[in-house]
Amino acid sequence: MPRVGHVTETGTQRSFASRVRRWLRVLRDDLWTLEADPLPRSGRLRLLPHAVLCLAALGITIGDTAQLQDNGRLAFGLAFPIAIAQGGAVVLALRRPIPAWWLSLAATLLGALMVRQRLLAGDAHDFTWPWTAAGLIAHLVVLLLLALRVPARVAAEALAVSLLVTYVLHNIVGAPEQQGTAVLAILLFAVAAALGMALRGRREAKAELGRQATITAEERARRTLLEERANIARELHDVVAHHMSVISIQAQVAPHLVENPSEELKENLAGIRQNALDALTELRHVLGVLRSENREDPYGLGEPGTGAAPDAPQPMLDRLDALIENTRAAGLDVVTDVSGEAPPYPTGVELSAYRIVQEALSNALRHAPGSEVRVEISHDFHGLSLGVVNSRPQRTVPPSPGAGHGLLGMRERATMLGGRLTAAPTEQGGFAVSAFLPRGDAPPTVHP
Repeated sequence: MPRVGHVTETGTQRSFASRVRRWLRVLRDDLWTLEADPLPRSGRLRLLPHAVLCLAALGITIGDTAQLQDNGRLAFGLAFPIAIAQGGAVVLALRRPIPAWWLSLAATLLGALMVRQRLLAGDAHDFTWPWTAAGLIAHLVVLLLLALRVPARVAAEALAVSLLVTYVLHNIVGAPEQQGTAVLAILLFAVAAALGMALRGRREAKAELGRQATITAEERARRTLLEERANIARELHDVVAHHMSVISIQAQVAPHLVENPSEELKENLAGIRQNALDALTELRHVLGVLRSENREDPYGLGEPGTGAAPDAPQPMLDRLDALIENTRAAGLDVVTDVSGEAPPYPTGVELSAYRIVQEALSNALRHAPGSEVRVEISHDFHGLSLGVVNSRPQRTVPPSPGAGHGLLGMRERATMLGGRLTAAPTEQGGFAVSAFLPRGDAPPTVHP
């Protein structure tokens, strides 16, 4: 039985020793480092905190030198280096907080042991020990700067070591004829470390919130872009469905345009018509998923007095006049300038041109109420040039939840067709949208 107890006791001791060694390794990894961690510049104040801390370091050096030399009876050759170390620790903490903390702690320990010899010899009386007033302030600032920039665990370890050194000096080493500063130092160090950890936690939470806001904005932009692409895909499917309907009708009518058509011709035309009908059926299934419910146009830019009917033909260039009239009715002074003779454009070009002008007028109506808008349309052999320029707003602009995603959609449409689009504020306080859409090699538009 005693042997079992002996074995149990030895195992407990080994477990305790293992925990101690593990804790010492953690302390070594956390506190035995020269890694730089500069104090960040604070916005508008920039270097003001750095300048204040440098002035405080100068005051600490002067005050500590006077106290150690006059009250502690140390020679200037000993008092001044200790004071320089205390003040220098504050400056060093601006860039390397952990080495600065070690420097402050070592200077305090060295100064306390030297002054203790003078107290034992009776040369010094009523000395603030183990922390001098200037040394206490210096270590307080260093500990605060450290807690502001290192993880909470490292700050707690530095605080624990500082408190341990203070306890050992005051209660184990001790000194006669002294005014104890241990209790005050323990309280102030704990407050400084807690304050630094709280401020660092608040700064990290704010930074994380900013990162989340950025991620949310990026995700919103990505979602808007995907929605715009889905709208483009839906519109292109509408165009394809229209042409497939035309093919089906032409295949059905073609046999009646030829006298005595052969059976092979009838079979081929019937096969073409059946394939077109099958493709049209599949497209309608896709459109049933892609199309949304009827939505009222919030800016009055659609058909007068109606919502956007999902089964209506897609708008082309011939409906720009109705779009501009509705915009004028909503309160904008719109002037149009059309140059060149409109050649036959592919359906995608006309549809995208209409949507770009629609979005630009919608933005002008939302962000520049009461402004003058000029819509320029230029036709040539190479393609279609669009320009929508509005003047500065004449009335107070109401707050808008938009985040520029309409511009993403316009650029997406132009890029999809191999064109380009630019959008930027003008020098007069307005906004200008300019786009070029190439004609491409698609067949001419056939309107239903």
